[in-house]
Amino acid sequence: MKISRRILKSIKALPPFPATVQKVMALAGDPDSSLTELAAVIRLDPAITANILRICNSAYFGLRRPVDNVNDAILLMGRKNVVRAVMAAGLSPYFRAAKGYDVKGGELWEHAVAVALMSQICAARISGPDDPRLFTAGVLHDIGKMVMGEFVEEAWQKIRALTEGQKYSFLEAEEEVIGVNHAELGGEIALTWKFPDEILRAISFHHRPDRLADGDAVPWIVYLANQVCHVMGIGVGNDALAYRAVGDVAGRFQLRQRDLEDMMARLHRSMQEARELVSIVSGPGGNGRG
Repeated sequence: MKISRRILKSIKALPPFPATVQKVMALAGDPDSSLTELAAVIRLDPAITANILRICNSAYFGLRRPVDNVNDAILLMGRKNVVRAVMAAGLSPYFRAAKGYDVKGGELWEHAVAVALMSQICAARISGPDDPRLFTAGVLHDIGKMVMGEFVEEAWQKIRALTEGQKYSFLEAEEEVIGVNHAELGGEIALTWKFPDEILRAISFHHRPDRLADGDAVPWIVYLANQVCHVMGIGVGNDALAYRAVGDVAGRFQLRQRDLEDMMARLHRSMQEARELVSIVSGPGGNGRG
């Protein structure tokens, strides 16, 4: 993989990954960490604190009394929901419309949240215990598009000719025309931001987990979740119909058609609730960073 100097320059120009989100990611992966430690980290970030309180006081949680401090919010929301809210508050500004992928407003962010939720739904059906890496890997899987979009837009006619005329997958067309695909580029961004190796691999291989030698299930689950969200049409753009599925991915986890349909129904219900969560953070008046 050879990345052009222009693309590398775009990666270096990205704003730093939010330190609060990075610390919360680390705490989420540590079973010995406490809610008190989470509160101590979140309190130091005024923008994320404001969004946590807005989310906690929204109809999404339906609490009976207003909450005005992080400690109470964390106790009432619970660990898993706090991690989701921090990720939403800290990351949504990065997912504003990506050029070249024909997505509107918050659709790329909605797709990211859907894949994160679907990853957890898949894991619950496949293995049972919730892996905290899944929500993070799912919500960040398309992070490469925020840099790649500019180059896809410039080369759109060539990419379209390959996907429509020569039946390339969108990923193959990105590689042929630009020299790198958005998943690999996402891996480079994850490396720049010093993400843990397991998150970096899940991002880099979320379209091609079969290229990984180890048996880590996370990239495969994110891959499956992404495919399901494309089938359901959640936050997809002009690349949605140009991906090839690994035919045995559902069979790999012994999932039947009935299982997939049930998982889709669960995601549909989850997204009805999560859309409010998405709009609270990324809509007008949200306090996310720009």
